[in-house]
Amino acid sequence: MTYILALAGDPAAWAALVTLIAMEVVLGIDNLIFIAILTNKLPEQHRAKARRLGLGAALGLRLVLLATVAAIVQLTEPVFSVFGRGFSWRDAILIAGGLFLVWKATKEIHHNVDPDPGPDMFDSGRAALGLSAAVGQILVLDLVFSIDSIVTAVGMTEHIPIMVAAVLVAVAAMALAAGPLANFINANPTVVMLALGFLMMIGTALIAEGFGAAIPKGYIYAAMAFSALVEGLNMLARRARRRREKSA
Repeated sequence: MTYILALAGDPAAWAALVTLIAMEVVLGIDNLIFIAILTNKLPEQHRAKARRLGLGAALGLRLVLLATVAAIVQLTEPVFSVFGRGFSWRDAILIAGGLFLVWKATKEIHHNVDPDPGPDMFDSGRAALGLSAAVGQILVLDLVFSIDSIVTAVGMTEHIPIMVAAVLVAVAAMALAAGPLANFINANPTVVMLALGFLMMIGTALIAEGFGAAIPKGYIYAAMAFSALVEGLNMLARRARRRREKSA
């Protein structure tokens, strides 16, 4: 208790908390986009449940990882080498997660552009299987994003209570944004392709980071923000065109 009170009275601790919350919220955007796209593939009655399960798993994984933060730090130590380059378990997890994201985004893009895509793995006639498959895939990516999130947190502060508080606030923000984001993506089909492009870019960045060629996060999020701005302008232009056509 004395330790918590000492942190509460330390301006540096508050500065670290605010900075870490901002970082965790930004890092959570990747996770949130994936959850929104995947749950929108489910029948409507299962979407909210899948989002709750996905975000609950994200929170649980982050808290479990924080409880074993010493082990998480060790995940950055090389455990095997390929062609003279050492790879840690974190590298392997990032590469696997990045490959999964690229595969999933490519598969979904193909399903959207193919005039005869065939049966979807989330066919509404198999709701139970679709729900379990969606939650399973969310859990896989939750693990990847959670490890990345906690490693980032460990690099910014050594105080576990600050990390826990930042994770709780970030996941709460994700929970508030999950429904509106999913509904917005569902109501605007062109945004789906943009979001899938984001996932492919994020997956590529994870693979690059796993191989030691880290791409600054600022570049990635700046590109995402610019693309979202352009798509927003396109949406406004389409609405203005529809209004002119109706009034003509």
